[in-house]
Amino acid sequence: MARALAEAIPRLCALSAQFLSWRPAEFWAATPAELALALSDPAQKQGELVSLSDFEHLLELERNG
Repeated sequence: MARALAEAIPRLCALSAQFLSWRPAEFWAATPAELALALSDPAQKQGELVSLSDFEHLLELERNG
């Protein structure tokens, strides 16, 4: 599996640069889940949406460290 991932990295990096305008540092800082979500089809439902109150709670947590 590690070999398959290693072989896919150049293609994933190129896709993130072309479609997301990510620079290499942004690509390497992203988790695999973040990359998959960013490159996924926005028309496809990606699980449950976050409610507004949950989102505001997350923002508050982020502001308070």
